[in-house]
Amino acid sequence: MRRLVVFSGKSKIIASFAAIVFALTSVHLAAKAHIASLQRELTALSNQPSALSQGAQVTATKPPIQVQSNAAAIDKKAVASKSRPSETSSAPAAIDHGSAPKRQIIISIADRQLAVIDHGQVLKTYPIAVGAHGTPSPHGDFVIINHAKDPVYRHGDKEIAPGKDNPLGTRWMGLSLKGYGIHGTNVQSSVGKPISHGCFRMRKQDVEELYTLVQVGDTVMVRRERDAMIAKVFTAPTTTQPAVTLANAAPGSDIQVTTVNAATTVETTEQ
Repeated sequence: MRRLVVFSGKSKIIASFAAIVFALTSVHLAAKAHIASLQRELTALSNQPSALSQGAQVTATKPPIQVQSNAAAIDKKAVASKSRPSETSSAPAAIDHGSAPKRQIIISIADRQLAVIDHGQVLKTYPIAVGAHGTPSPHGDFVIINHAKDPVYRHGDKEIAPGKDNPLGTRWMGLSLKGYGIHGTNVQSSVGKPISHGCFRMRKQDVEELYTLVQVGDTVMVRRERDAMIAKVFTAPTTTQPAVTLANAAPGSDIQVTTVNAATTVETTEQ
């Protein structure tokens, strides 16, 4: 009888232990299932920003839409309406404002020199002839409105075809002041002197080189007196000159220009 009681007590202990193990196992499995469910939800949530960022990336890599803006032209017209010279050319073709000119010409009447400025840096300087005392060169800010190779000279009733007798030489760059321009000459020795009728004369080689460096729409700043900016441009050799900051660029404008060809006729102050 004593053996049966002992055996019955051991059975209860084993049964209790088994129940505890089963309960712990159930809790563990339930917790594991809950954790797996939470992980699936977190994974789903983390995938949503990824999709959005991918969408944003695809959008960003699309080529930009090209929109033509007239803001620059409008701004230039506003400036021109305030400070445009009273006399301008009236030929049919308009300047293309699609790309703003990057070069400028600076002329010092006192130094009788012309400089080409590229992005604020002096690119090259040239000697020039300027207006005589009785026919002075104009002072101010202008724009190149037309240019021509081998122009036909006209003054009043006089007309001279291209050639060695042409007072304009082989190149003409007209300013936005009627009758005035930068040009060659048939008297090379006049360059460097105050001898012209207001235009700016250059030697043949120089004017032909300048013609390749500038274009219609580039600005021309003419100064009669030596100020700080003129001193910066024309004191040091071209190769060692510091960058020059130009304030108050010449008025960009909606000036009309003539299509360039070999038979362009130029009316000028030169006689």
